[in-house]
Amino acid sequence: MTRTDPDQLATSVAHAMLAAEGTGPAWGIEIEEAREGYSRLRMELRADMLNGHGSAHGGMVFALADTAFAYACNSRNVRTVGAQATMVFLDGAKEGEVLIAEAQEAALVGRSGVYNVSVRTEDGRAVAEFQGFSRTVGGPFIDEREGV
Repeated sequence: MTRTDPDQLATSVAHAMLAAEGTGPAWGIEIEEAREGYSRLRMELRADMLNGHGSAHGGMVFALADTAFAYACNSRNVRTVGAQATMVFLDGAKEGEVLIAEAQEAALVGRSGVYNVSVRTEDGRAVAEFQGFSRTVGGPFIDEREGV
């Protein structure tokens, strides 16, 4: 049996995670790219995602970044959870703007990982920077034998 390409596996895991969630599909999150230790997602801001100032609600920005973090840290098909995360909000975003969250693995040692996620508008304007710390809990997310 041929082992699955690591980036193909990461893509399969990300799509399986999105399909298993209630949140990502409800928010219209789309996977642009997933590779080992990396993911890039997009989400268009709707009126129900805004705060009282008419800007993207911080919880929605955090949720998008957290989702990108989840797909990047689970990319090796080992169940992994967030242990801690921080976010710095840099700028607001308005209804109709598309946010792009790009997660990149910074370090992976044993069961612990560090991931940086940049959230930007589609035109590249910085909205937030997120850093997440992960911990593997074991077991695969998908069964590779079932044709990922």
